[in-house]
Amino acid sequence: METRRLTVLSAGLGVPSSSRLLADQLAASAKRQLEAAGYTVQVDTVELRDLAVDIANNFVTGYAAPRLAEVIAGVEASDGIIAVSPVFSASYSGLFKSFFDVLDPKALDGKAVLLGATGGSDRHQMVLDYAMRPLFSYLRTRVAATAVFAGPQDWGAADGAGTPLAGRVDRAAAELAQLLQGTQPGRRPAPMESLPFEQLLAGISGAR
Repeated sequence: METRRLTVLSAGLGVPSSSRLLADQLAASAKRQLEAAGYTVQVDTVELRDLAVDIANNFVTGYAAPRLAEVIAGVEASDGIIAVSPVFSASYSGLFKSFFDVLDPKALDGKAVLLGATGGSDRHQMVLDYAMRPLFSYLRTRVAATAVFAGPQDWGAADGAGTPLAGRVDRAAAELAQLLQGTQPGRRPAPMESLPFEQLLAGISGAR
């Protein structure tokens, strides 16, 4: 079976955070639907708050610390991205934007992306279309048509199954799963392997 690698980016600041809760629901639904389509799915979840200092230092020094460099490499190697941010001042958080600012501008070319946001009022849901979607269009990604906003009323039920939020999550995840089927234009080729000189020489000798 083919493998699809998903990187889940949560910019929530609390522990736990509603952004992480939404990100986990989106990832679980996407994984379930991709597996139903016959794919093996690897999910890597990243809490951006754990990288806040490294991201700030990257701006000053131009150097990514090992943990940040590992996350960046993981994002570049992924097939799809689930990106969720809390809403601050009618936009995504500064931490969320800062992470994407330290990426190579071409790193996300063609990647499938599912967007999510959380906030204290439904008035904030427009951030998905007026702030987040333009950002990912600029980065030349393939964004799922449905994005998911979750407000305080979405976390009231003990069991989220069958709730309006669950329906929105499944619909958006189905669109991401559809984008991830078939050839992936955002997949970067594996780096060329550098073989030891003795092995290269043996290969040349054997070809004679």
